[in-house]
Amino acid sequence: MDTVSAATDRRQPPLWVALITRLHFYVGLFVGPFLLVAALSGIAYALTPQLENWLYHDALTTQSEGEAQPLARQIAAAQVAAGISTSPAAVRPAPAPGATTRVMFAGEGLGPSEHRALFIDPVTLAVRGDMTVYGTSGVLPLRTAIDQFHRSLLLGDTGRLYSELAASWLWIAALGGGFLWWRRRRTRRQAAGPQRLRQRHATLGAVALIGLLFFSATGLTWSQWAGGNIAQLRHAWGWGTPSVSTDLAAPAPTAEGSAGAAPGDPHAAHHAAASHTGMAASRPASSPADFDLALAAARAAGIDADSLEIVPPNSPMTAWKIREIGRGWPTQVDQIALDPQTFTVTDRADFATSPLAAKLTRWGIDLHMGVLFGLPNQLALVAFASCLVTLICWGYAMWWRRRTAASREPQTLTAIFRLMDRRSRLVVLLVAAAFGYALPVMGVSLLLFVAVDYLHWRAGVRQQVAQTA
Repeated sequence: MDTVSAATDRRQPPLWVALITRLHFYVGLFVGPFLLVAALSGIAYALTPQLENWLYHDALTTQSEGEAQPLARQIAAAQVAAGISTSPAAVRPAPAPGATTRVMFAGEGLGPSEHRALFIDPVTLAVRGDMTVYGTSGVLPLRTAIDQFHRSLLLGDTGRLYSELAASWLWIAALGGGFLWWRRRRTRRQAAGPQRLRQRHATLGAVALIGLLFFSATGLTWSQWAGGNIAQLRHAWGWGTPSVSTDLAAPAPTAEGSAGAAPGDPHAAHHAAASHTGMAASRPASSPADFDLALAAARAAGIDADSLEIVPPNSPMTAWKIREIGRGWPTQVDQIALDPQTFTVTDRADFATSPLAAKLTRWGIDLHMGVLFGLPNQLALVAFASCLVTLICWGYAMWWRRRTAASREPQTLTAIFRLMDRRSRLVVLLVAAAFGYALPVMGVSLLLFVAVDYLHWRAGVRQQVAQTA
């Protein structure tokens, strides 16, 4: 009898392995649908640049040939066409021959980080397009809709909980699955049926591990609750990307991600940053000719990227802000601030002199959005997201096939926790509390997992008592 018990004990995994296995199962079962939506919408987002270039080709390009007219005339043409007399919120000069100039206006009917953009032919001054653009990257309506769905299911701040839930648990699921694959990697016997599917699931998860961890880490920086904690941590450690100060009364530079620096948030291309909508009434009158002066001063100061944005002062005590918006490789995101009277440089932030951590933050964000390396970046995102979709589908298939299978090992977190010694229980509680504090959505969902698990355990205990009786 002792020999049989010893053999049974050897077949049972250690409690820590059982705990990780069960948690991995819960994440797949309960968070899997949210991960699936995030992965599929992320694939759609990654494929939109080429689709937008085709869909909005008339607005983005022009067949006119000749010398581009001054920005002042282009802005005046946009003001007349839009029926707006106030200064634009921002202007993006045509980056190359055959492209249009984007003149963006704030308005009361626009949402956070949205602008009405008029696309002006720089040669003929014809209006090529009129549409709403979003974020600091100025994405067009198609990608805006996909982005909003990917981030919040079109439900606003409440919907953002879904994406934060997915990002909070993705790295746990990925590391847990990688650990389970590593533990079983020496098993070389041929498997069939459910076991073969399990091996494929584990192998694919190991192959996609790095990409899944990257998705989780960068996705968390956009989240509502965990993202705030990460921003504070970055600011405390000096990992924020330097941004110019446009405050002429207090010109000390700030760092992106710090409190009060939301307009320079590196995530603003992908989420709602501080909007210029409410500034339309208070924006001081900058003449269209001033944009040409600001552009010339920026070029003289070394802002040499083809793609850049000119933002006029939004109050009498703020400066012009001219920033490069080239997110591809090599990254061109230098910024300068100009005095509105003399057009001299009052502050600047050069990407080349930024700390390495700040550069990694910038590159990580652009990699997540698929813009750093262009098409190869997009294809890599689609590949990793497709792996995640496949893993989720295989996981549900395994659960469905084995949902009635009996096992000798503990089947609930409660049962596993009760078998642990005091030291192990304390470690589990401390780790759960730490992650729950740092990632609040994970903490709340973990409590729900535990509640469901406890009810399942209680039901199993009652069933065992009834069978015994």
